[in-house]
Amino acid sequence: MKKILFTMILVLMGMGIQAQEGFKLGFHAGFPINDFNDAVTLTLALDGGYMYAVNETIDIGIATGFIHGFAESFSSEAIAADFPNVEFVPLAASVRIWTSNSFSLGVDGGYAMGINEGNDGGLYYRPIIGYLMGPSTEVNFSYSTVELDGASWNTLNLGVLYTFKSKRSR
Repeated sequence: MKKILFTMILVLMGMGIQAQEGFKLGFHAGFPINDFNDAVTLTLALDGGYMYAVNETIDIGIATGFIHGFAESFSSEAIAADFPNVEFVPLAASVRIWTSNSFSLGVDGGYAMGINEGNDGGLYYRPIIGYLMGPSTEVNFSYSTVELDGASWNTLNLGVLYTFKSKRSR
């Protein structure tokens, strides 16, 4: 199942590279909050997607990636605890509204598949605020959530996104 999933992601990303219009690739780092605050220290993620310009202010598309939460390790003389790493592959629809030539608000929404053992994944959404630093580079701040059975994966993130041969310049 994991091999099929990764093959599908690579095919989707490959289609975007061939089209060369609005293909986005980037990364973000974040800190867990709420339910996973004690179990995970830091998250790193790879972001990819394809955006289509509906008009001058609205972009729609698809988003995927890979999220890895680095497990916390705790030990003392009486207690030793090793938490598992937490991993997701989100598959989402994506919307961006450009309020100016450099500033955007958006959201990704879909499903995040759990990759690590015992992680079934869940409903995924990620509100994003982006600032275009140049014709192809965006810096963004986001809040990610995956609704799990009995818990919620929440992170605050800072990321960079690069657009390959975007059809329109902002």
